[in-house]
Amino acid sequence: QVHLVESGGGLVQAGGSLRLSCAASGSIFSIKPMAWYRQAPGKQRELVATISSIGSTNYVDSVKGRFTISRDTAKNTVYLQMSSLKPEDTAVYYCYIRWGGVDYWGQGTQVTVSS
Repeated sequence: QVHLVESGGGLVQAGGSLRLSCAASGSIFSIKPMAWYRQAPGKQRELVATISSIGSTNYVDSVKGRFTISRDTAKNTVYLQMSSLKPEDTAVYYCYIRWGGVDYWGQGTQVTVSS
């Protein structure tokens, strides 16, 4: 069983920054890729960023240059540093990992960016 717990969301003005954290249970954390997704009201869930077990990263075009995904293996935690936030970044952000053929999601953390 894998448990993912996100934190760090909140309300911020456009141009501001937030850092999301996702604490993962289990020793699988260090050997599996992880990802952040987001879902805005009325829209499909969208892949935002991924990080491999060796630290390679990928981002959706809309956040490139503004968001940074990273991981701390010692703390079993993955982060999403978000800067220059825009109102269109408003969404519930979810941490994700696939393990043993099963998709695991955190409970989500709300990010609201006011204009």
